[in-house]
Amino acid sequence: MARLYSSVGWTAYTRDLDRLVAAVAGSACVLTAREPGTGALIGLVRTVSDGHTIVYVQDLLVDADHQRAGVGRALLDGVLDRSRHVRQVVLTTDAEEGQRAFYEAGGFTEVHDVTPGPLRSFVRFGRPGDADGPDDRPDSRPADA
Repeated sequence: MARLYSSVGWTAYTRDLDRLVAAVAGSACVLTAREPGTGALIGLVRTVSDGHTIVYVQDLLVDADHQRAGVGRALLDGVLDRSRHVRQVVLTTDAEEGQRAFYEAGGFTEVHDVTPGPLRSFVRFGRPGDADGPDDRPDSRPADA
């Protein structure tokens, strides 16, 4: 798992592997993609949820060598299939344009484009000096665009 997170540059997650393992174990849903033949982990999506009104896609990542091959789409579709009964599925991602196109193709709408609107979205990455302070957010390299 650490190799997968490192392959997309998400080093904020790999600095504390025990914490990463605990976070994945505490997720509402974890789906993985594995390389045929070797079984190597090439993709992962995980969510947090109350199971009724909201699902938050916390991580969706695909190994850099396997991006643009439908792996990310299959993982996202798996989450959406399992979340049909839930009112809203939300996520936060980088501002890279390819990611916008990827998520819009999956039926997502950027929050400022939701009608009747207006909506706002807020995030807090901790305080300076905290383990996950504002300078310790996930790296901005796209995971699967």
